[in-house]
Amino acid sequence: MDVAKMIAELRAERAAIEDALVVLERLARTRGRKRGRPPVWMNLVGAGSSASRAPRVFSAETRKKMAEAQKRRWATYRKTQQTAAK
Repeated sequence: MDVAKMIAELRAERAAIEDALVVLERLARTRGRKRGRPPVWMNLVGAGSSASRAPRVFSAETRKKMAEAQKRRWATYRKTQQTAAK
């Protein structure tokens, strides 16, 4: 393995560890607060963020089934609204 590549990988790992330490130190300072929205810095480092998760992808068949089921739900809802209005 190339020595320069090993050094680059170790530096990247060190940077990741330093970022983790910063996050843990900040969490230790704000330990007692649990209510409300998380601080902005947590979103910046990606802690607790669901933005990194890939969106769900449905097949065309599944989307069609979902659309048909929703149409049935709306039809039932409209029917009950019409009978209640009479």
